[in-house]
Amino acid sequence: MKKLTLASAILAAFMGSVAHAEETAPAPEHVVSYNVGATSDYRFRGISQSRGDPAVFAGVDYTHSPTGFYLGAWTSTIKWVKDAGSSSGSFELDVYGGKRGQVGDVAYDVGVISYNYPGNKLKAVTGANANTIEAFAQVGYSFATLKYSYSLTDFIGWAPNSDGSDYLDLSLNPEIKDGYILNLHVGHQRVKNYLNGLANYSDWKVGVTKDYGVVVGALAVVGTDADKSTSGYNFGGKGYLGDTKLVLTLTKNF
Repeated sequence: MKKLTLASAILAAFMGSVAHAEETAPAPEHVVSYNVGATSDYRFRGISQSRGDPAVFAGVDYTHSPTGFYLGAWTSTIKWVKDAGSSSGSFELDVYGGKRGQVGDVAYDVGVISYNYPGNKLKAVTGANANTIEAFAQVGYSFATLKYSYSLTDFIGWAPNSDGSDYLDLSLNPEIKDGYILNLHVGHQRVKNYLNGLANYSDWKVGVTKDYGVVVGALAVVGTDADKSTSGYNFGGKGYLGDTKLVLTLTKNF
């Protein structure tokens, strides 16, 4: 699942310098950027997608500067689809688009994201396809962002009629000193029509990010209160996926 936390943290830290640059030189109309990286444990909303193992990822983004419209794609290696009973599905491909802008001191971002798991056959296992489409809306002020995501389809293969599942999260990414950015995050996921809310949970993160020029490094402690008895958080009986863990991520942006 596409993660915007790291990018949001960097953007918040350098918003002042970016604004100053825009005063002296017009931004290019079309901007294309790329990123590649690796993480010690790919976490989405606090839940491991790689069974606690390392994962590699890459992405591309296009932004039309005058309007704020953007498109992008992101992919990562995963393990949870096969663990959940599908015969195939070893990577995730996210495609997204939307519009960013600013009203006074408040930034906004609205759009749609499609989470795709090529080759997955989870519908035969759970009755719901893993592929999921979410609409989202985000507002930001200074170093704080509040985001709401709403599933337009069955949610990540959980169960039939799980559309309408949603996620609300708050992130604070203030600069501490010398380019180090503190990352504080809390969120709550609701999974609709699954065992009377047994799959609902909250997640949290405390970490730090720094752009070293050659690479962006992020180190964070991530955890959840996801129910250990729920099979969706212990796919294939191969270990609890929502445990508290120290996660290291390295990203190279182009």
